[in-house]
Amino acid sequence: MQSIVSSHHLCLAPPSPVLRQRLLCHRIPSIRLPSHRSTTSLGLFTCAAVSRESEMAAAAKEDGQDLRIPKIASSIRVIPDFPKPGIMFQDITTLLLDTEAFKDTIDIFVERYKGKGISVVAGVEARGFIFGPPIALAIGAKFVPMRKPKKLPGKVISEEYSLEYGTDKIEMHVGAVEPGERAIIIDDLIATGGTLAAAIRLLERVGVKIVECACVIELPELKGREKLGEAPLFILVTSDAA
Repeated sequence: MQSIVSSHHLCLAPPSPVLRQRLLCHRIPSIRLPSHRSTTSLGLFTCAAVSRESEMAAAAKEDGQDLRIPKIASSIRVIPDFPKPGIMFQDITTLLLDTEAFKDTIDIFVERYKGKGISVVAGVEARGFIFGPPIALAIGAKFVPMRKPKKLPGKVISEEYSLEYGTDKIEMHVGAVEPGERAIIIDDLIATGGTLAAAIRLLERVGVKIVECACVIELPELKGREKLGEAPLFILVTSDAA
């Protein structure tokens, strides 16, 4: 499978100190989210985000890039040591509270996939269930939930994937998709890439063509995209927090 985004990669001049970024595909830049952005207070987060958003928007405007991306990036909160020490948790609940940023996120995905003959939007449990349905409705596709074991009531097919310790599975209802359908796989974040890779294998087993995987955030240090094989990946925000 040939990546639909590889031909759009560009080489950029070294980024400014204000904003480090990487243009991944289709003229949509991913904004790098600094790892020190953390707070347990939503009020403090909101005030800090205004300043960060202004800086990021100024840099994006100077480079002629989509001005919606800085708003999305600044609305994501990073919380240290959750759910365990050493983890920098990417909290999208603050994005969901920001109606403009949430709408912009959905709109960017819809603009990318509308009119591309996509009939399946597969959402990975659990946050893929937040972004997937509105995208599916807007592009005229069906939404297919891909769930953890024993969550779907009907007959399922499953795909196993490795965790740091042990394994897990992702499942989909039998008959939810048909051979030859074109699908995108949606999740909020790609880290190690194990779940997305399992979702790709599960859909391809039943003859579905994977057009692209799409996530709001990527943690590039964890090299998750390397597990996706030839399936292309589209992301909005690149985070320094691992």
